[in-house]
Amino acid sequence: MRTLVFGDIHGGLRALEQLIEKLGITPTDKLIFLGDYVDGWSESAQTVECLIQLSKKYQCVFIQGNHDLWCGRWLNLGVSNPVWEEHGGKATIQSYIQSGLLASAEHKSFYQNLQEYHIDEDNRLYIHAGFTSMHGVEKEENRLDFCFDRTLWEMALTMDKRIKKDSKLFPKRLVHYHEIFIGHTPTLNYDVDIPMQGCNVWNIDTGAGFSGKLTCMDVATKEFWQSDIVWGLYPNERGRN
Repeated sequence: MRTLVFGDIHGGLRALEQLIEKLGITPTDKLIFLGDYVDGWSESAQTVECLIQLSKKYQCVFIQGNHDLWCGRWLNLGVSNPVWEEHGGKATIQSYIQSGLLASAEHKSFYQNLQEYHIDEDNRLYIHAGFTSMHGVEKEENRLDFCFDRTLWEMALTMDKRIKKDSKLFPKRLVHYHEIFIGHTPTLNYDVDIPMQGCNVWNIDTGAGFSGKLTCMDVATKEFWQSDIVWGLYPNERGRN
């Protein structure tokens, strides 16, 4: 059985379909999606529909990203905000109207049932952004940090690699989990278009919403697969660029 973790999709259905075809998924595989399924390219509603259908055939875990939080509030409560609309929300609204999925009960349920994080049997943590509590995610007081925090990744990325995990200097946030898999902060910010590692933290967001690719990684072997550059799959669109 493989555990396959996917980075931020941002409405890039064509990239997701490319990866699914490459992966040769079997019923024994576990698929973990790190959030931000919407906001960017023109097929956000269709991307969520694809994920819903995948979950009917395979074991899927869907983590909530900040864009999914915003979109879910709009779809279920009619609540919007200018920040969301300017960061991809307008394209998502259009995709729901044009696709005919605006009133879909399955879609509303999808957003309501997204997980804040997931911990697997090997003590790997999967979370969209990060957390701040030195005691781990279970003790986090501001649970919005699961969707928005960037300090976990910034800390892991800049850590002195000479400091070992059994050292008193090693950040207490990181000792609770064997590995941590995140999205949220595109690796393109560091001029990198493949997954990045800092300490025991892996960043799988390779910028699919911008000018990068969509990535999936086998968490055990660290083998990874990527789509084409998503911008090229939507040549008449800007995505979040």
